[in-house]
Amino acid sequence: MGKYFGTDGFRGEAGVTLTSGQAYRIGRFLGWYYASALSGCKENHHKTRVVIGKDTRRSSYMFEYAIVAGLTASGADAYMLHVTTTPSVSFVTRRDDFDCGVMISASHNVYTDNGIKIVNRNGEKMDDRTIALLEKYLDGDFAALGLSGELPEATGADIGCITDYVAGRNRYVGYLISLAEHSYKNLRIGLDCANGASWMIAGAVFEALGARTYILNNHPNGLNINENAGSTHMEGLQKFVLENKLDLGFAFDGDADRCQAVDENGNLVTGDHILFVLANRLRERGALNGNKAVATIMSNIGLFRAFDKAGIGYETTTVGDRFVYECMQKNNYMVGGEQSGHIILKKYATTGDGILTAIMLTEEVLDRKLPLSKLCAPVVFFPQYQENVRVKNKDEAANDPVVLAKVAELNEKLSGNGRILLRRSGTEPVIRVMAEADSEELCRHFVGEVTKLIKDRGLSL
Repeated sequence: MGKYFGTDGFRGEAGVTLTSGQAYRIGRFLGWYYASALSGCKENHHKTRVVIGKDTRRSSYMFEYAIVAGLTASGADAYMLHVTTTPSVSFVTRRDDFDCGVMISASHNVYTDNGIKIVNRNGEKMDDRTIALLEKYLDGDFAALGLSGELPEATGADIGCITDYVAGRNRYVGYLISLAEHSYKNLRIGLDCANGASWMIAGAVFEALGARTYILNNHPNGLNINENAGSTHMEGLQKFVLENKLDLGFAFDGDADRCQAVDENGNLVTGDHILFVLANRLRERGALNGNKAVATIMSNIGLFRAFDKAGIGYETTTVGDRFVYECMQKNNYMVGGEQSGHIILKKYATTGDGILTAIMLTEEVLDRKLPLSKLCAPVVFFPQYQENVRVKNKDEAANDPVVLAKVAELNEKLSGNGRILLRRSGTEPVIRVMAEADSEELCRHFVGEVTKLIKDRGLSL
């Protein structure tokens, strides 16, 4: 991770740790970079083309205009998708041959936060080298770019153009619809849009497929994104499904790259359950390359045991959909994901796509003629508990020998019937302590032992 960009872009409190001035400079850099030799561009007078989307939080509009101003000042053309999802930006970037794509969103965070995500021409998270150069520019290190001073500013006819590109978003909607093999006319489906980027798209897709849709949290006002809504607050959708006797319910986060579900009985269906169902679907179709799925170390042991019983192999990565995708790319695996609901289906997308995930789950329900509860039944979760400890130094706390010895001791006690994990947060000065065991009481006890030790050793804030 860099100084500004973490595992999922540049994220911070809008106007405080992420400012419009920084957004403008990001636009300036991208507009210049893709026409420069540093990017590998060999064309004379290459006109950089960048597509931009945003979620519904109030600050997204400010950052959108700042980035567009920076791009056009560097001579690049900016194509505006307006309010749309992160996966749609990835789709349009690679389909329509843009130099890169930008999504303005802080995903599942509160409305006061925002973020800037950048994808390459293939719709994948931007490479570390390019991000490192961008960070050098943000810090005013022009020499690292081979320059003696500020980037040149375009003049006259070289100033970039701005194009309304809603047509790109519409093509993405059409693409999603085209992936369904069934009519959904007999299904009653609940959709929780988190007052976020999916508020127009999700309903349009499922209604076009014939479903009777029941939609929650699709009235964004710039301040209510993710507020007691969406994939991080599933209780509302669970109640809604039961009250309306729905067949399925799907909840998305602020930028709709996550999906969690609710079955017909109102039970939560996490990303782990979804990963199992879709991996099984691919295997039955002969499309599960290497007979493996990719999960993260934070997936529940219940998922891994279900994979074992089903004869499906798996690999685990550190937390972050970036690392899941990298493992999939390296080994040509076709499905991977996180417990939070980031599910990547490599045949169809280069990033997690909540609406795509919802479609594929619905397809499996119809193909198998089984309710979602039956499809998820093999995944029996171990009780899980997690606490976050704010620390002075994440690396020091995570590598403290006394703390690690305590974790090893507790894992020995569990003897395979659970586990203790330490994980550094990618965005905060936080160590996450997670336990799985036979009971929540035992989980809480073990987590308490580790967190107390971290504090007793003077590692916490």
